[in-house]
Amino acid sequence: MTYDAASTRYDNMPIRRAGNTGFQLPIFSLGLWRNYGDEATLANSRETVLAAFDHGIFHFDLANNYGPSAGSAESTFGEIMDSDLRPYRDELIVSSKAGFLMWPGPYGQMSSKKTLVSSLDQSLKRMRLDYVDIFYTHRPDPETSFEETADALAGIVRSGKALYVGISNYDTKQTHEMAALLKERHTPFVINQFSYNMLNQEAADTGLLDEVQADNAGLMAYGPLAQGLLSGKYNQGIPDDFPIHRTNKFLFKDGSDAVVAKLRDLTKVAEQRGQTLAQMSTAWLLKDEVVTSVILGVSHVDHLLTDLKAMDNLSFSDVELKEIDNIIKR
Repeated sequence: MTYDAASTRYDNMPIRRAGNTGFQLPIFSLGLWRNYGDEATLANSRETVLAAFDHGIFHFDLANNYGPSAGSAESTFGEIMDSDLRPYRDELIVSSKAGFLMWPGPYGQMSSKKTLVSSLDQSLKRMRLDYVDIFYTHRPDPETSFEETADALAGIVRSGKALYVGISNYDTKQTHEMAALLKERHTPFVINQFSYNMLNQEAADTGLLDEVQADNAGLMAYGPLAQGLLSGKYNQGIPDDFPIHRTNKFLFKDGSDAVVAKLRDLTKVAEQRGQTLAQMSTAWLLKDEVVTSVILGVSHVDHLLTDLKAMDNLSFSDVELKEIDNIIKR
């Protein structure tokens, strides 16, 4: 069956710009990290990706190692590109990243020039693309100079294989350094993708939001629900084997019961706003304009449509923000 994108796809989704650059994103993006690839059915992945596009999500966030097996999410996306999205390529923002372990040997991870260039070439083949719109260094490389990484990213843009570059998991100081190096090389750095949610406010507390704004870039928030803690599923208790992401492990320093108490109180605030805890959590991230987009990690259409209802109430009163802050910081 031939896919025709919804004619209303740009009617309701707000779009934000990174600084005064030409780089624009929908406030919600679709991440294809864990739930796409060789353990997911192509039919379900296709349905979710196309529903996202029909509802105004034109940014699809990938990386070389995404999927249950590394590379499989990009391969799945490549199939959807060929079967459905090819006519809409000029509307899409497609990203990839390199930095985490992808293949054996010293060049299978981190951010040397050889690693970044080789990884992007592989990603383009899997996704059946001539170029990506954003290419990221996925994490800071403690052994390779930032100058070499910046040179590699600049060369990739000059080659035409990426239009813009981003960094991911770079803290405030590292962002400042890399942004300066990319500016010297006239390379369009537009985004830092960073773990950010109501419970983990490192991006705000350490000045990262201010830094990316000063760099004429934006922040893309990943993990908006703290791996599901803010989904509403764990208000009665968190199992001992909960798969918390490394960036959020500190949340349990006072035990899981303290986290559950916060979740319950945050849910009460959300209900007063006419939202679920998950919807309020994603809306809360967008209160600062420097947050260009929030990555949704959904794998089914019904979850996607439920999450998108956050757009029904994106504004917060000062009283609500103070109440949320008091709950989180106690």
